[in-house]
Parts: sequence; C-alpha cells; structure tokens
Amino acid sequence: MKKISLTILALMIPLAALAMGLIPKVHAEDLKLNLDSTVKKQGEFFEAIVRGTEKRPRIWFNSKEFRMYEIPDPDPALWKPVQHEHDSTKAEKFSDRKVFRALIPVENMTKPGTYSVLARLGKWEEKIPVEIKDNGKGIQQITLDTTKSGLSATQKELNAVGGGLRTLNEDKFWEGKFIYPSHAPKSSPFGVKRSYNKAPVSSYHKGLDFAGAKGDPVVAPADAEVVVAGYEADGFVVHGNALILDHGHGVTSIYMHLSEIEVKEGDKVKQGQRIGKIGHTGISTGPHLHWGVYLYGTSVEPELFVTKDIN
Repeated sequence: MKKISLTILALMIPLAALAMGLIPKVHAEDLKLNLDSTVKKQGEFFEAIVRGTEKRPRIWFNSKEFRMYEIPDPDPALWKPVQHEHDSTKAEKFSDRKVFRALIPVENMTKPGTYSVLARLGKWEEKIPVEIKDNGKGIQQITLDTTKSGLSATQKELNAVGGGLRTLNEDKFWEGKFIYPSHAPKSSPFGVKRSYNKAPVSSYHKGLDFAGAKGDPVVAPADAEVVVAGYEADGFVVHGNALILDHGHGVTSIYMHLSEIEVKEGDKVKQGQRIGKIGHTGISTGPHLHWGVYLYGTSVEPELFVTKDIN
C-alpha cells in the first residue's frame, strides 16, 4: 500500500471536515457591509457593521485600518441568510453567524471630499463611497498668561495620554447614551481651530469645555474602566490632573485640568459616579473641565455620544 504524503493528508483532513459540516462554508454573497450614513462632517464617525461571518473582518477608511468588534445584531432585519442551490446546509445554520462593528472616526482636519470605506474577509470585499463635509467651525483666539504659555508636555505625559487614548478592549462597558460629565454651562465646543496668543492656527479643540467653578463635581458619562490617572505634580504639566476612561471597543474619554481625582487606575466606574472635581491645573485659562471622546485615539464630537443611542 502506497504511503500518503503528509502534504496530501493535510489537505484531505479539512476537506473531509468540510464535507461533514464541521467547517461552515462562507459565501461572499452572505456577507454584507452596512453604514449608518454615507455622508459625515469632520469630527463625526461612521458606524460600520459587517454581517454574515464567523471571523473578524478587516475594515479601512482614509488609508487607516480599524479593528472591528463583535456585537449583538442591532437590526437583524437588514440581513437574511441566503440558501444556495450548491449548498445543502440549511438556512437556519446561518443564524450562528456573527456581527462585527467599528465606529470609524473622521478626523477633524480631514479634507472635505469623496472617500470610501472598504471591508475585506478572505475573497470577499465590499467598498462603499462616502462623502466628508466641512463642519463649518471657526477659529478661536486663546490668550495664555506667561505662566502657562511656555509649558510643554513631558514625555511621561505624552506616553501615558497617547497610550491611554488608544486603548483597544474586546470588552464593551457602556450601554446606550452617555450623559454629560458636568452640569456646568458648556463653553468652548469641539472642533474649533485655535490660535494661541495670536500665533498661526496650529491645532483644534479636541473636546467640549464646561465653565464650572473649582471644586464642582465631575462624573463618569458612561460605565468604564480607569486606565490613566495623571497628576500635575507628577509631570502632567499640559493636561493637568487628568483621567482617561476606557469604555471598550476603541472608545475612550479624557477629563483634564481637574483640581482633584477621586478614582485610581484599574477602578471600574458606573455612569453618574463621581470621578473628580473641576480645576485650573495644566494649560488652562481658568477653572473648567475639558471633556474629550476618542475613537481609536482620534478625537470626535462628544455631543454625538450624548444625543445618539450607540449600543
């Protein structure tokens, strides 16, 4: 009896398993990419969902790849399994296929124009053209006194904040709409371009400010885990006393210029729980809270998480 080579045997085993139904077949026509909209403004984000797969798809926007996360199907009616003539598998078996989502940020300085969102898995590929529009935000003149204008971030601060805001967690902590982290009046909005001490525009406002008094409470807008608790006295010279919360699935949030921090790294916090107090630490023109929301480390409009039910 002739010996069967290991290479041939290695090919025969998965084929036999496939014939027995142990390895489900994946047909390109079963996969579907859906976007919540094909038109977004600078600073907003796409909700991209891929249905009909057992494996994690890959997805890109504006030459950047974003990790997709498994979620319960928010709208099963958008996808129904296809019964193939060449496949004896019953349609009911497709019900165990997974749904993956990515909240894809449109960076605030993205040039308006036509782009695309591209998803791939194996031989399947789907590309959806999208349009990015100007958000119409103006320029804000910021005047810093001499004690603040010469400050620059320390390397420790940059490493901690950059790493914290780019946290990617398979666990999802939040449910439904966020709440505002402060009851104080809102002041500077997200997305306005900024000039410091009449210098050329070099950045934009990456959050939403609340003009509260020193000592006013700051609460968690949604369930999360504390991933960064940094102090001005320990090198956070720009952000001041600051917190970063991880909400899961690439969503993080930051709280800057605090007078006091009331939680520590590793703590799990609930929506509405006090996490600190408004202050005037770091580069700040006066007592206020800077609240920023980030997707994959890119700042987006915080108001969207308060007004939209993103589960």
